[in-house]
This record gives sequence, structure tokens and C-alpha cells, in this order.
Amino acid sequence: MATLAEFIRQHTEMSKEDSTHLQQLIGEWGMLADLCFADMLLYLPQRDGEWLVGAQVRPATGQTIYRSDLVGTPASEEETSILEEASTAGEIREGVLLKQESFDSVYIMAIPVRGPTGKTIGVLSREWSTQVSRQPGELERTYLGIFQRIASMIAQGSFPFPGRAADLSAAPRVGDGAIVLDGRGVIEYASPNAVSALHRVGITSNVVGQSLSELGFADSPLRQSFERRSPVIEEFDQTPDVTLLVRCLPIMEDDIVTGGLILLRDVTEVRRRDRMLLSKDATIREIHHRVKNNLQTISSLLRLQARRLTSPEAKEAIQESVRRIRTIALVHETLSREPGDEVAFIEIVRPLMRLAEEGLQSPDRPVHFVVQGDGGRLPATIATPLSVVLTELLQNAVDHGFPEGSPGGTVVVQLAGSDDEIYVKVINDGRGLDPHFNLDAATGLGLSIVRTLVTTELNGSITMRPGVPEDFEAVGVAGHRRGDGTVVELRLPR
Repeated sequence: MATLAEFIRQHTEMSKEDSTHLQQLIGEWGMLADLCFADMLLYLPQRDGEWLVGAQVRPATGQTIYRSDLVGTPASEEETSILEEASTAGEIREGVLLKQESFDSVYIMAIPVRGPTGKTIGVLSREWSTQVSRQPGELERTYLGIFQRIASMIAQGSFPFPGRAADLSAAPRVGDGAIVLDGRGVIEYASPNAVSALHRVGITSNVVGQSLSELGFADSPLRQSFERRSPVIEEFDQTPDVTLLVRCLPIMEDDIVTGGLILLRDVTEVRRRDRMLLSKDATIREIHHRVKNNLQTISSLLRLQARRLTSPEAKEAIQESVRRIRTIALVHETLSREPGDEVAFIEIVRPLMRLAEEGLQSPDRPVHFVVQGDGGRLPATIATPLSVVLTELLQNAVDHGFPEGSPGGTVVVQLAGSDDEIYVKVINDGRGLDPHFNLDAATGLGLSIVRTLVTTELNGSITMRPGVPEDFEAVGVAGHRRGDGTVVELRLPR
């Protein structure tokens, strides 16, 4: 289904300003359908003079008479007559239609939509049947009266309000609670749901005939709305225990504010849950921070222990353990700064590369570390073991690709991914693989850790092969013979 903007481009010669005006009207018409308890259709004139339904909305406060989607259907001869009359006169027209899909006569109110340039750019219709209409009471009469006044504003071109369109996705709806005020800000009517919301904030007296300030209700949104002649959405704590979301719309006639409509919703429970989520998120980040501190403490204790050892093998084993612990601590440090349980993997890889530069290279074998790509965001369950794997691969690349006394070289880490997989390449231009090397038969601790983590915990695959010139050209390291260097490739499901 095409959007209204696409529909307008395909079927009309309408300007961008007029199209924007109609889109703003569609953004508001859920409220209009609720106020008039009826289906609403937006009819647009085609290039050939016929009228097409460009958009449709059903009321949340009443029963629809159109169960099928009418967008894209042409207007009948009877409908065209009423639409043309309203469009030409620039005034609201009413009539009765006989529709085959309806079980009764359908009443129609055709409201010409005046655009920013002053001409009619479409017709908005209210269509209803007496068989499914709500019984008229005070609420129905009040809502219909407000709808009639807004319909006049549409025909005059003062509704929807000019300016940047507000995000109405979370705004209160008519059914949440409505208060009608006169031009002085005095309450003329409050719906039952609005009365209930006022009771929750301690306002139990009869509110009709009083202003918001007299009731002790926050009236700043109303004052701003009347002064600016535009809608205002504001959320505030009416009491320490109750949070209200309020939307105020001025009702105008000939550019004079003659009244207002307040829609209000009690969002106390929603905000309480938001605060709980924020508190939970802060607690999780604090846990990550403390885990990082504890790991750093363990790392420091191991380094102290290493100073007392005389065996070179024991010292090397502890240094490798310290390196792995620091890698895991780095992941927790990054998670302690990130909201949620996901982390941008590049934010872990960059510090890992710095750790590798500090701990692995030396003047005797200068190794340059480069990272390309970002890999996207990863959950902590993947980021932690993958960081350990990457650390082991960097260590392996330096130890076996650039032994002591070698002229050094470059290690490139490539990160990429799709919606389903993560791709990691570690490429070095040092000494190539032994022709008889078999990863599955490798007994070194580092490669054993890598193989175990990748194939079991990460459910991925790993391959190691000699580098070819195309590998080095792709990462910007050229001038190497076939067989130089090593390429390690990881494929991991997200």
C-alpha cells in the first residue's frame, strides 16, 4: 500500500506544500474520527477530474460502516456531486448516499480542505449510518460540537496548525479523557475519563465553570496553546504520585481563540516502569563496572605473583593469563558505559589493538596493527568470547608470523557482517603457514582456546590458510609473494 505522499505524486499535480498540509491533516484525523464517532475518508481530485479515496480512518469511539479498505477506489456519481459542490463553494456540504456495501443510507458531511495557498486541495468526508450511530447524550453532543468547530477550521485553512508536525504517536486520544474550555479557559465540559483522571490527582469538586488554575491543575500548557495559537503537548507530575500527559488544542474562528480542547492521559504506571527500567539498566552497568574492577584486581595479583617466580615458563603462563583477564575486563568496561546488553564491537576491538601494540610489539620486531570495518553491535554473550578469540589470534599472529629478530610487519583485523552473520579476518604479512599445518590437530593452548570458543560457544567456523596477493591488496598491504603471511577467517551467527 502506497503512502499518502506517494499516492499524491502518482495521481495528482499537487505541490509539495499542499501535500505536506494533507499529511499533517492525516496525522490529526484519528482524533477527528473519535470526536465525530464516524468513518472519515480523504478524497483527492485526479488529473482527469475524477475523485479517488486517498486515505481512510475508522473511529475508536464508534462502529465502522466500512469493513473493507477503500483507499484507491473512485468516488461514485452521487459522491462526486457532493464533493464537487463542497470543493467549488469552499464550504461544508451534507447529503445522503446509497451504497451497495452498506445496509442503510449513508450520511455524508463533505469538508473542503483549504491548503496553504488558499485553494481547496481535497475533501474530507465524515460518513456514518443511523443504524450504528451512538445514542446522543451530553458526551456525544459535546464531541460533535467540537468536531463541527474543527471542521470549520479545516474549511478556513487554519487546521491542521502550520509549522513543524509534532510526534503524536504517544499523545493522548479522545477516549483517554477530554476537557472542553471556552475562550477564557473556563471548563465547559469534562468527559467521565477526564473526571476520573482529575479525581486521581485530588480534584473531586464539580469542575464545570471553573478554570484550571482555580482547581489547582497545571495550566501552563493551556496558556501556551492559547498564546501561540498552536497545540502544546506536555508531561508533568501533577502530584508526587501521579504523572499526566496533556495535549492542548486551541479552537479558533477567524484567527480568534474561541475555546480549547484538552486531552489528558494518566501515564503514571508507564513512567514508573520507565524508571524501573532505567534503574535496572543502571544496576546492570554498575555490575559490569564492579566485575571489571574485580578482574583488574585479579590481574594485579597475578602480576605480583609473577614477580616472585623464577621459572620462565611459569612467568609466561601467568602473563598470558593476565592478558586474557584484561581482555574480558575490557568487555565489561565497555558494557558499563553502554545502555542495554549490547555493545558496538569496534569499541572493544580498538582498545584490544592498543593492548596488543603495548604487549606484543618491540623494537626488535615492529608490528603495525590496523582495524578495518566495525562489525555492528553485538550482545555481551558474543562479544566476550569473541574478544578472547581475537586476542589469541593477535598473539598467535605476532608469535608465529614475526618471530624475534624478524623485520616486523602488519596485522590487519577486518570486521564485517550481515543481519545474520559476523565476519572477522585476521591477516598478517609475516611468515607463512607450514605446508603441513592442520588446525584440527594443533595442540597449542592459544589455538585450542580459539577453536573451542568458536566452534562450541559461538557456534561458528574458523579457517586458517596461507595468504595470497589478493588478500593483502584488499586491505592495502601490497607487494607480497604468494604464500607469504597467514589469513584467519571467522564466520559466526549473530
